[in-house]
Amino acid sequence: MTKSKTKTQAVIGCQSRDEAVEAIKRIGDLVRDKDRVQAALNDQVAELQKQADEAVAPLTAEIEQLEEAVKVWATAHRDALTDNGKVKFADLTTGIIRWRNNPPKCTVSGVDAVLALLENNPIFERFIRVKKEVNKEAVLNEPEFFTAHPVAGLKIVQGKEFFVIEPHNQELS
Repeated sequence: MTKSKTKTQAVIGCQSRDEAVEAIKRIGDLVRDKDRVQAALNDQVAELQKQADEAVAPLTAEIEQLEEAVKVWATAHRDALTDNGKVKFADLTTGIIRWRNNPPKCTVSGVDAVLALLENNPIFERFIRVKKEVNKEAVLNEPEFFTAHPVAGLKIVQGKEFFVIEPHNQELS
């Protein structure tokens, strides 16, 4: 197996404060140029999206109208189509009609009041979920405690240092 060689471009660092200032200015210019290209792209995408929406609107309206017409007919003939409810679909020549129910769901309005009612009656206690988890914020507030008293599986990882260059931009008024 032969190793392939890769060429890396040599990086020449700034040699003076003036060179660093000029490099940061150039970074700012390039970022602004990049933002202009991105803005032009977004304008083109928005125009294409508008054209597509205009072309699709009449098609969507006709589809909805035809779906409603088929639904009205299928509802009127449901017993014949489903063999008196033995099946929940009808296979027609050009497609299948299905009747589906969404799964049941539980909604709670006034969570605190509902929890209070469930907690006060022992027969409802089984419907309360208690979630236990490590309070990571508290651990991070006392790192020296965990240095002195280590816990297996719990580790405090220091954040990674980043080098950031922020060119100054003048804001339009």
